[in-house]
Amino acid sequence: MSVWKQRLHNMSLSSRIVIVMLGLLLAVQIAGFWAVRAAVERQVRNEISSDLTVGARIWDRLLQQNAQRLREASIVLAADYGFRSAVTTGDQETIASALENSGERIGASIAALLDPSLRLVSSSQAGGNDGMVAHVLSDIGATLSKDVDGSRIALVNGGVFQFVMIPVRAPLTVGWVLMGFPVSQPLLTDLKRLSGVHVTLLSGKNAAMHDLKLTTLPEQRDAILRAAQVGAQEISINGDQLVARYVSLDTLGEPLQVVLMRSIAEVNAPFSKLQWMLGLITLGGVLLFAVGSQQAARWVTQPLKELTLLAKALASGNFDVTVTGKKRGDEVGLLANGFDSMRTSIAAQRDEILRLAYWDRLTGLPNREKFRETLKAAINSYQDSNASLAIITLNLDRFKHVNDVLGYAFGDELLKAVAERLRQQVSGEGNLVARLAGDEFAILLSMSDAQGALAITQQITQAFEVPLALHEQTVDLSASMGVACWPADATDADLLLSRSEIAMHAAKNKIAGVLFYTPALDSSSSLTLSLLSDLRYALQNGELRLFLQPKVATATGQVVAAEALIRWRHPQRGLVPPMEFIPFAEQTGFVRQLTIWMFETAAQQWRGLQPTEGHLRIAINLSTRDLMDPDFPQRLSSIMQESDVSPSAFCLEITESAIMDDPQRAEATLYKLSEQGFKLSIDDFGTGFSSLAYLKRLPVNELKIDKSFVMAMDKDESDAKIVKSTIDLAHNLGLSVVAEGVENKVLLDKLRELHCDEAQGYFIAKPMPFDEFVEWRARWNASI
Repeated sequence: MSVWKQRLHNMSLSSRIVIVMLGLLLAVQIAGFWAVRAAVERQVRNEISSDLTVGARIWDRLLQQNAQRLREASIVLAADYGFRSAVTTGDQETIASALENSGERIGASIAALLDPSLRLVSSSQAGGNDGMVAHVLSDIGATLSKDVDGSRIALVNGGVFQFVMIPVRAPLTVGWVLMGFPVSQPLLTDLKRLSGVHVTLLSGKNAAMHDLKLTTLPEQRDAILRAAQVGAQEISINGDQLVARYVSLDTLGEPLQVVLMRSIAEVNAPFSKLQWMLGLITLGGVLLFAVGSQQAARWVTQPLKELTLLAKALASGNFDVTVTGKKRGDEVGLLANGFDSMRTSIAAQRDEILRLAYWDRLTGLPNREKFRETLKAAINSYQDSNASLAIITLNLDRFKHVNDVLGYAFGDELLKAVAERLRQQVSGEGNLVARLAGDEFAILLSMSDAQGALAITQQITQAFEVPLALHEQTVDLSASMGVACWPADATDADLLLSRSEIAMHAAKNKIAGVLFYTPALDSSSSLTLSLLSDLRYALQNGELRLFLQPKVATATGQVVAAEALIRWRHPQRGLVPPMEFIPFAEQTGFVRQLTIWMFETAAQQWRGLQPTEGHLRIAINLSTRDLMDPDFPQRLSSIMQESDVSPSAFCLEITESAIMDDPQRAEATLYKLSEQGFKLSIDDFGTGFSSLAYLKRLPVNELKIDKSFVMAMDKDESDAKIVKSTIDLAHNLGLSVVAEGVENKVLLDKLRELHCDEAQGYFIAKPMPFDEFVEWRARWNASI
């Protein structure tokens, strides 16, 4: 079945349509044929049954006619005066002569006279005076005397006869005339001729003793006898089936049975011709339908083939083809019009996509991809010449501030104005101004060297010195620019553009305005990439270390907490300063893996850090990436459960900058952490712009005063007032206070006087490994 399905699948649509339609037609014709055949069989059976019924009636009618003819002849004989006189006088010779003459006249084989006592007087039957025949005739007469108007069939000397009996009156009954008509082959032939039914006359007391007396099928006597012996309803004769019906006759003496038979083939012959004619009509219809289906399928599939070729042309990017069949009013015409609409729509969309792919919608300038392709084409065209070219990458200064203050709509208008000013400054064949992304632009200077590029950057700088006036708002512009030249700085387009951007970022960092690319500018970037690659290796191979810096309670001097800090001991570079890898880990998102590592390590070491009395808390800093991760609280919860450590054992320190990127998401994360039981602390408090607002909104428990205020408060009265005010504010809000940057005993004593809760700094201790921390704490607490 799967092979045929595959073959059907591989056929053309027109072939499949023809096959399906022919299959449906054949299925209908076959179903109709079988229905007609079943109906014909039922009709044949009904007609045969009707013919047999009619045959039985005709048989009865023929017997009645014979009986009537015999009766009329018997009446004439009985009414003859001479015959009556002979009966009265007992003239045997006259009686015998009259019986013989009358029987010959009407074709009666037996003509007999019975006396009033129904004893045989005379008979025209040869041997009719013997005792057996006389007895039979007497019995027949006795039966018919009770039904003068009737007739009876009986066997006499092996022959089948139909008897009637008429009384002879003079005027009393002086005798009975008994006439016997032989039931012979002509009678059966007449029945066959009149009804088309074959007749067989059987005698015998049971089926096993049947004797065939007469039949219209004399050559099939044995077959008929065998079927009759078993009472078969159908008889097979020479390959033909005959339906048989058995009718018992009202006989005297030995039983007689008439078998009526009707040929199925004879009755079915007219219907067979009709079925053959129907078959020929069906065959002709199938052929005609096949031709018509093929033409109809072609009429449908030819336009589809044309539309398929159209689709291939569209797929190859050819949208100038002509769609045929649009004028047709049928579904194919609708499909053709749909294809034509699709063709024009795709062509328009392709043009729009190309425009979006290569042009910036806001400024109308070429985008990065268009600039890159143009740069590649320019480099390829200059390969065989001594020409050079330069590109300038430009980034606006303080553009984010413009968006934040004046809104993004104003920022978009500003970018349009910048694009127009750049167009005015850069002209000439082969030169190109493009917008790469955001507030970053690029300029291609063909046939130009470093001096030509420097001149253009000076022109741009002078043009930006004129403020832009937009919507009654004046904006001062400045930009940082990086320049790279081909082939001096790079030999391919991507590397040239990358080095121009490196120079631009360096100019922005150094506030230099314009910088030309030098190899020294991106050495730090290569080092950073190497460090980050090594950092991943370090995390997997145990090169990271957890250091702890203690916090003491100012009132008692006891160590009550420690801040966890990460350190990296590189096998070749030694101890890598945190500032060399933590910022870049935050930029790449790798800081999230570092935070999780710190929690897992701190949770494992927590029990070993706990003093005999009291409870030591570990503080861990969270980055922006941590707060932006919606799964971060669940990860910490899993770590706490696996380590069997309560979240209250940790204090999470958050800087204001970590919240500023997305305050809503950060606040949602902090609330989840607070609900889990973690203590929250605001780190570097006092250095931001919205710290008081966060104190009101966030579920914090602690403030950590930035060291910039603490380190100089013993010399600067203003710093001391800020620290005191912060402590008082926190206590009034129900928060504890930690001061960092304690560099001497004077500062620690001052913080104790101001009721600061905890202190942290190099005077107390520098960050140290876990083992050293436990030993140091024992010495510190013993010295108090």
